[in-house]
Amino acid sequence: MSNMWHGELVRLRAVEPDDLPVFRREGDADADDSQLYDDRRYPPLSEQAAKARWDRALKPSESSDDLTLAIESVDGDALVGSLSANHCDRRTGTFEVGFGIFTAHRRRGYASEAVQMLMRYYFEELRYQKANTIVNAFNEPSLALHRHLGFVEEGRRRRAGFSGGEHFDDILFGITVEEFYDHFGGPKRPSAT
Repeated sequence: MSNMWHGELVRLRAVEPDDLPVFRREGDADADDSQLYDDRRYPPLSEQAAKARWDRALKPSESSDDLTLAIESVDGDALVGSLSANHCDRRTGTFEVGFGIFTAHRRRGYASEAVQMLMRYYFEELRYQKANTIVNAFNEPSLALHRHLGFVEEGRRRRAGFSGGEHFDDILFGITVEEFYDHFGGPKRPSAT
């Protein structure tokens, strides 16, 4: 049986304490691009404040399926970004997907493969039935990626965000398990040999 956390381009793994300096360094380097994957710019954080934020974000909860993972490239084992599933609702079977790829590693297929792996896990192992996400209307690369992944545009929240002195719209996307399977194929089952 293959490892569902290892793809052709990336592998997903737990975020480790040693990753924090890399995320801080890359976050500082990507400060001007941070608005692409978040709806605002943040001031610099002290080491202690950054650690406290990460500790809160990564603290596992017995009652939630929320998950944050590191994305590593298969060639060279470089940490290239992170991926998360949040607002997991077991009753409705829905969750939200979010990710960030460091600037130097974008446009290599890492995000696409990582998101597919995460969704396959939630659909095939945890019995979720729909993934949702929100993309800032000005983030053309992310809009294109989500459409490429089979996400369907479901609506728009007008002037929902504000940064850089301007309001912007949020675009709401979703993909059902059936749409995912139509796009990427059904459950991967081990052979019966």
